[in-house]
Amino acid sequence: MGKRSRWLWWMVVAVGVVGVVATGTKSGAGEGEGKGKVLEPLVTRIAFGSCANQSAPQPIWNAIIDFDPQVFIWLGDNVYGDTKRPFKLFGKERTIGPWKNAPRFIPSSPKELESRYQKAKSNPGYSRLRHTTQVIGTWDDHDYGLNDAGKEFAGKITNQKLLLDFLDEPQDSPRRNQEGVYTSYMFGPVGRQIKVILLDTRYHRDPLRSDGSVLGSSQWTWLEKKLNGPKSAITIIGSSVQVISNLSATTRPLFSLESWGRFPKERDRLFKLIADTKREGVFFISGDVHFGEISRYDCATGYPLYDVTASGLTQAVEKAVPHVFSLIVRFVAWLTPTTMRVISTNCRFRSCTYGQPNFGAIEIDWSTTPVTLKLEVRDIVGYPVTGVKFPLVELQSRGSVPSVKAGEHRRHCSLEVNLPWMIKYRLAILFYCSVSALLLAMIGLAYAATLAFRLFLHKCKLD
Repeated sequence: MGKRSRWLWWMVVAVGVVGVVATGTKSGAGEGEGKGKVLEPLVTRIAFGSCANQSAPQPIWNAIIDFDPQVFIWLGDNVYGDTKRPFKLFGKERTIGPWKNAPRFIPSSPKELESRYQKAKSNPGYSRLRHTTQVIGTWDDHDYGLNDAGKEFAGKITNQKLLLDFLDEPQDSPRRNQEGVYTSYMFGPVGRQIKVILLDTRYHRDPLRSDGSVLGSSQWTWLEKKLNGPKSAITIIGSSVQVISNLSATTRPLFSLESWGRFPKERDRLFKLIADTKREGVFFISGDVHFGEISRYDCATGYPLYDVTASGLTQAVEKAVPHVFSLIVRFVAWLTPTTMRVISTNCRFRSCTYGQPNFGAIEIDWSTTPVTLKLEVRDIVGYPVTGVKFPLVELQSRGSVPSVKAGEHRRHCSLEVNLPWMIKYRLAILFYCSVSALLLAMIGLAYAATLAFRLFLHKCKLD
């Protein structure tokens, strides 16, 4: 066989393998996963991220490409498709204050949203990733169409098509005919399979303060079917908003964050479903909040549930303030009470949160006995800023679920809402005390200045 013939033979083999992998590893919502597969590559590295402003520089793609993931998962805010109006305290259209009469965020037209997706898709770094990595994903509010929006948003049907086009979803995919973008995938050979379940926390979600539904009845039925379906060594559940952490319980009334904790009945239902289906190897990945952290909950399923939050690829809390205030942001993050965050001496900062651009990294070492799992949040150059590493057997049920007695507070078990009020609201207490002290100091200075001025005038008269 000549050189040219051998080259052609290897090209045919490569094309055949790629075709089998492409059709065998990806399955949309409701499809049979793993049927009729000839070859299933072993997946050892998965990256994920959220909150990427298409108009901002995106150097982080270089670090993600260097990590060399086989799969990349979008967790929402893949573009910023709504329009953010400036703060206006006065005028005809006031966007803040007790007399606010105009919304701060307004939806973009479908044409404008499509152009923003095209801009994101043509980013050189992301384009390189798409050519080497299978990209899958779901959405959050800003690519759904409107900040903090739920089922009431009128543009969701049109915007669903735009998201699926961005993700290169096949035209015959069930996702294009269902209400919502939830879906699932199965990767890897039998015995070492990874199931990825991507939820839609927008299309069916009730209003934030309703304690209603997050997923809606049809998606709950689908999720139960998926968790009762074929077993896998690992099951990754992707949610655009945090599942374990509920920082809003400790940051209100100063500010609030969207999370499953704002819908306690739904979160309890999710944990119960995982326990009832006896699904092992489950952990969550999430985005939305513009910082990275890892949370853990030990009192739900008989084994620890982890939630790795990676947010965002361009948007981050420390970038939203002048650089000189970064230390204040880190201090507030450290001071904010949390019972669920994983605290480790290996974290970049004492708070074990990271407020600069970041992405999530999952590594599975199938060659060790037992199999080991590494979950990390990495910075813009790919350096780990917080992470955990443990044997996969840790995510197997140990029987009974630990319980907490009334009045007892246990880390990774007691919910933030159950903290003593002095601890739960210490951030607000510190803020209001600081503001009060500042006002008193200003009043004192004004009084002292007035007194000094009077003495000066009195002296001038005497002279």
